[in-house]
Amino acid sequence: MHQIVASPVAGLIQAEDITDLVAVTEGEVLLPGERGYAAECTAFNFNNPLEPALVVAAASAADVQNAVRFARRRSLPVAIKATAHQVVAPAHGAVLITTSRMTGVTVDPRRRIARVEAGARWQQVLDAAAEHGLAPLAGSAPGVGVVGYTLGGGLSPVIGRTRGYAADHVRLIEVVTADGTHRTVTAETERDLFWALRGGKGNFGVVTALEFDLFPVTRFYGGGLYYAGEDLAAVLHAWRQWVPLLPEEATTSVMVQRLPPAPELPDVLRGAFVVHLRFAHLGSPGDAERLLAPLRDVAPVLLDLVQDRPFSAIGEIHLDPADPLPYYDRTTSLRELTAETIDALVALTGPGSDCPLLGVELRALGGALDREPAVPNAVPARGVPFLVFALGVGGAERGEQLRAALDNVVGTLEPWTAERQSPNFLSADEGSSAAVVRAIYGPERYDQLAAVKRVYDPGNLFRVNHNIRPAA
Repeated sequence: MHQIVASPVAGLIQAEDITDLVAVTEGEVLLPGERGYAAECTAFNFNNPLEPALVVAAASAADVQNAVRFARRRSLPVAIKATAHQVVAPAHGAVLITTSRMTGVTVDPRRRIARVEAGARWQQVLDAAAEHGLAPLAGSAPGVGVVGYTLGGGLSPVIGRTRGYAADHVRLIEVVTADGTHRTVTAETERDLFWALRGGKGNFGVVTALEFDLFPVTRFYGGGLYYAGEDLAAVLHAWRQWVPLLPEEATTSVMVQRLPPAPELPDVLRGAFVVHLRFAHLGSPGDAERLLAPLRDVAPVLLDLVQDRPFSAIGEIHLDPADPLPYYDRTTSLRELTAETIDALVALTGPGSDCPLLGVELRALGGALDREPAVPNAVPARGVPFLVFALGVGGAERGEQLRAALDNVVGTLEPWTAERQSPNFLSADEGSSAAVVRAIYGPERYDQLAAVKRVYDPGNLFRVNHNIRPAA
């Protein structure tokens, strides 16, 4: 039984407006001030709160349909949240559809396919697939939602360079579009929409389920090597020369970190300034160690976490934060990584730099991530060899300082920057800037996405995101 309490904070929507919606919703319908509203609106980044006019905590695809129809009748924007790792705007005046109750995961081992509902997280899929000796194209953080990650491309730190982006291996998408229709979309049914959804994020509807390929991978050899921050220049210059020699079976990234004095960290990392080199290899431990040997010899290793691991332990490579926290972040792509680029990064983040950021990361891409999939999609980052991600931890009181430091990283690297990049790494500070979104997709791909948007969402109902606007 839903208890609806009118709230002056609700703005456009009052309790009497939602009686019919409550009656047909299996999940919950919540106004500001009601019990459960705040929990449904919590984002992974505490600096990006969600404050919609109404929350529909969907328990089924039918709930999603009813919420979209409700919003459309009232000309209200729709925001979508699963795990809220990428919140762009506070969703003021919007209907927020949350999908955390829709967590079904099934694996068909014969066809090597997973079916995943809208609110499922990667660890669920990793564990379910592992029971059959299979692996998905999961990312570095197993707590991230499957759907949002996949719609933005999806970059695996283990099998991305051999298999491509997660979006490349989607077979079927169930989605509720702006007209309230629940569609089953494939390359054979609605090819243009299928193309746009895989790479266009949440601009075209609310995805309620995905089906995608799994791969016969059970293990990898990898983890991290930690060096003292004072050895940053030596490590980065060696890493730059080493990366082009790696086979596609090997994946690597490196992050300059100023870690907090957190008790859960090993003693050697607690409050330390370090360089974290990440590595994963799909071959034998012996082959992996031969590849890694040149980097082991560059500088003394403070902590060695490289070992043979089950694929389901993919999160132990990057060791990304599992719990929500307040932070600011920025990303850029690099078209090349020269000795001068490394010198600039060392000056920005190295000893004596007073860099206030928690981390600045370089990811090496390439391999299958550069190749077009069998069924084309809208993923824009193919051919971009390196990605830079930077973040600083702190609330609003540190916002000005951290934003300035992030701007400095992006600005300093501008001589080597490539405009196209992964939609999954766009920050909230970049909002829904039309220029930014157009730039990361490139004009031809953006115009094609805008044409699809005009067909399926001409009123731009789905605009609380890095927005692709309908073509005129």
